Amino acid sequence: MRERLVVIGGDAAGMSAASQARRLKGPDALEIVAFERGHHASYSACGIPYWVAGDVDDPEQLVARTPEEHRARHIDLRMRTEVTEIDVAGGRVRSRRLPDGQEVWTGFDKLVIATGARPVRPPLPGIDAPGVHGVQTLDDGQALLDTLRGTKGRHAVVVGAGYIGVEMAEALLRRDYEVTLLNRAPEPMTTLDPDMGKLVHEAVTGLGIELVNEAEVTEIRTDGQGRARAVVTSEAEYPADVVVLGIGVRPEAELAEAAGLPVGDFGGILTDQAMRVRGQSAIWAGGDCVEVLDLVAGRQRHIPLGTHANKQGQVIGTNVGGGYATFPGIVGTAVSKVCDLEIARTGLLEAEAREAGFQFVTATVEATSRAGYFPGAASMTVKMLAERRTGRLLGTQIVGREGAGKRVDVAAVALTAGMTVEQMTALDLGYAPPFSPVWDPVLVAARKATQAVRAHGAG
Repeated sequence: MRERLVVIGGDAAGMSAASQARRLKGPDALEIVAFERGHHASYSACGIPYWVAGDVDDPEQLVARTPEEHRARHIDLRMRTEVTEIDVAGGRVRSRRLPDGQEVWTGFDKLVIATGARPVRPPLPGIDAPGVHGVQTLDDGQALLDTLRGTKGRHAVVVGAGYIGVEMAEALLRRDYEVTLLNRAPEPMTTLDPDMGKLVHEAVTGLGIELVNEAEVTEIRTDGQGRARAVVTSEAEYPADVVVLGIGVRPEAELAEAAGLPVGDFGGILTDQAMRVRGQSAIWAGGDCVEVLDLVAGRQRHIPLGTHANKQGQVIGTNVGGGYATFPGIVGTAVSKVCDLEIARTGLLEAEAREAGFQFVTATVEATSRAGYFPGAASMTVKMLAERRTGRLLGTQIVGREGAGKRVDVAAVALTAGMTVEQMTALDLGYAPPFSPVWDPVLVAARKATQAVRAHGAG
């Protein structure tokens, strides 16, 4: 009698797990049933801002594998079907077909929870009015584009200046909207230290976007038809024919929590390194609905990124399929852009390092992406944090033009390996004038950080 694997969630983690399990176990040994409440499966949510901006013409280009392709691989993927209850003791889930409301129970031998995350929608007057959009799924992206095409006004307000907020502000600007970006923090991109966020501030305003820092939104004001017409803060009112929420996301873990499964301080499901839900032998979870171990800070965090979701799905699928794999944790690497300005970080910010109990030094350098004499050399700023006593690298932030962002990967590897900044100065990185100065900017920052560590009595 073959086993049945049930997967809740048809995007990165869920379908990666299903596909990997199918590779390891044929359809005669393992039946796979997957539920997805949306219209799309296995797509790149990270590509939505570029679709809205016009860089991507068709949302199907963001789809890695269609439902029909999954079904051809003997995965019973049921679209527009939402799981409403998990019965852990009974080994079954209850689902509801959204088009007609029909409900059924489906038994499982093994279960994967990959319910993702949902955009934060603070309980403000007007927050659910037509014209106010979160951007998390392809359905969300299509709804936003429908609003953009259906409105005659040209004023857009983006609430929140993190990755999604900044990317969406640029996308709307390219759609010929007058864009206001409202930010609660002193500088945009709170995934950077404020001194590095200031560089993003300058780039955003240089594009013609009105950036308002330390803005507390109190209301979405509506017109006579109930549609959004303005965003109100404690200080001012900003006209808005469309409002985009870029405030962040929270783990979609209520289903798991209601079933008695453990969640952490950030609201995400807790798992072991094999991505098995703690306290369970046949239930796994992965993707944006889980918390992960921060290898630098040594504590659980919620870091919703597609890179993690796909890796976790592979780990889950391997374990479900009878193999063995682990997901050891993350170092917090992320990269983005606004126009031609590249923004990257890995490891801890200053505030995060203090919260984790580290004493540290910082070093900031200005450098170029290529040899200074080579055409196209662009400037970048690199900031490093190192533990004061040991010199261990704690974090790196990079803001600059072409060739800046992906340099953060060198620091991500160094963090994962537990290297000191002094050890980093000896890294044998590739050099040629079209690609780098003789001293790569990351190594220049590491050398300056080494000097700061030594000045504080280490080494």
